[in-house]
Amino acid sequence: MEINIARGNIISSDSEAVITFHFEGETSLKDDMELLDKALAGNLSDLVSKGEIKGKFKEVTQLYTFGKIPASRVYVAGLGKRSELDTEKLRVAISEALKSIRRKGSTAVAVTGFVPETAGLNAETWGKVLTEGSLLGTYAFKKYLTRKEDERETQRLILLVNDESVLGPIEKGSLVGRIIAEAVNLVRDMVNEPGNVMTPTRMAEIASDLAQKYGLGIKILEKDDMLRLGMGGLLGVAQGSQQPPKFIVLDYQGRIGEGTDIALVGKGITFDSGGISIKPSEGMGDMKGDMAGGAAVMGAISAVAQLKAQINAIAIVPATENLPGGNAFKPGDIIRIMNGKTVEIISTDAEGRLILADALSYALEQKAQRIIDVATLTGACRIALGDVCTGAFSNNEELVNLVIASGRNAGECIWQMPMNEEYREQNKSDVADIKNTGGRYAGAITAAWFLREFAGDTPWVHLDIAGTSMLDKERGYNPKGATGVPVRTLVDLMVKLAERIKS
Repeated sequence: MEINIARGNIISSDSEAVITFHFEGETSLKDDMELLDKALAGNLSDLVSKGEIKGKFKEVTQLYTFGKIPASRVYVAGLGKRSELDTEKLRVAISEALKSIRRKGSTAVAVTGFVPETAGLNAETWGKVLTEGSLLGTYAFKKYLTRKEDERETQRLILLVNDESVLGPIEKGSLVGRIIAEAVNLVRDMVNEPGNVMTPTRMAEIASDLAQKYGLGIKILEKDDMLRLGMGGLLGVAQGSQQPPKFIVLDYQGRIGEGTDIALVGKGITFDSGGISIKPSEGMGDMKGDMAGGAAVMGAISAVAQLKAQINAIAIVPATENLPGGNAFKPGDIIRIMNGKTVEIISTDAEGRLILADALSYALEQKAQRIIDVATLTGACRIALGDVCTGAFSNNEELVNLVIASGRNAGECIWQMPMNEEYREQNKSDVADIKNTGGRYAGAITAAWFLREFAGDTPWVHLDIAGTSMLDKERGYNPKGATGVPVRTLVDLMVKLAERIKS
């Protein structure tokens, strides 16, 4: 969708449809709503007084204009109570309005550009959030559909601005919002692709494309490189697949000076059958999305490169399939990770932590000052938190608090989970340094403790997105299928860290 910022007001726009906003409980009309009401001969104020337009959050009311203004339809999107307005509600409100318009069909839409002086929504934030909500909320994965759709996609959205003094800030915010939303939608596309398309090789190709497009450094390690480095976790998991594994490293140098300020590590299992410890057939098709963490860190670093944040960051993605081939690794095997630690294999379906162990070891060799890993790691985390909040596990309270705050700012819920020392005991092995699963109880925590063994003393946060990376049904601006979590959190975090480093 093309998004433009233009000087003008809602009653003079020649778009097919226009969107305005209303707060719950307010009967007096202001700004564009007042102009619109006069142009429509008091119809708006009449509907408000009768309670047919309540302004409740997520409510969208459609009105026909019958030629009284150039636009044929008006959509009034409810924002809820003015005192409770925040950026997340605005994202959802514009998304709901555009989805209502899509059902009727309008290729050109204008939205009022007023800036409420509440909840910190200044002009730049307004432009950013409206753009994010618009692009995220109208996303659909239709690549493989051959039938024609009845809906007409909105091709152009105009943010109308009355006050010339806020034109620049809204344009600036809208550009940031577009960069972030497009990165999220790239990740959604990658995760929604079937496993026969989104192979480790295809992930590496996309990484190469991103590097070329946004000036990133790139390194793709092949099987021989992994053997030389002793990446027994990644090589062990890859044994059962005919697809060659890839170890992808994207490098963004945003500031002068050496050193890696942050390493983003993402799990890249492009299809997970469970291996020899095979999963039930029901729902196995969703395991094409087991590379969501890898896609997320690729999307995040590409967005940060476009934003030109003054930070040095790397994104690391170990990518492979996990299949039960004749050469597949087995329960009872012992493998050696890149840092020399040995692992007893209890279940081949606990494979993500094995490839991440190599990636974390690699990040430490790059002397990363902070590490965030992102993975669809455990069904246990989905049982604990559902599909609403991502689980966070850490060895550093300052860093995890920054991550949670960035999630809140971005509109992505992150919940910190306990990391008591007692949970570590469940991972002890009699025949190796550690085993790859601690059993049924506290599975998300023991998986995090496994990863912590390979993060060393470096400030580290593990984000388990098993529940939040995909949805069974549409929610707000997130569609059914891949959500693109936690790209927006990671981008916000890196921008904030860049400000800290600069100061």
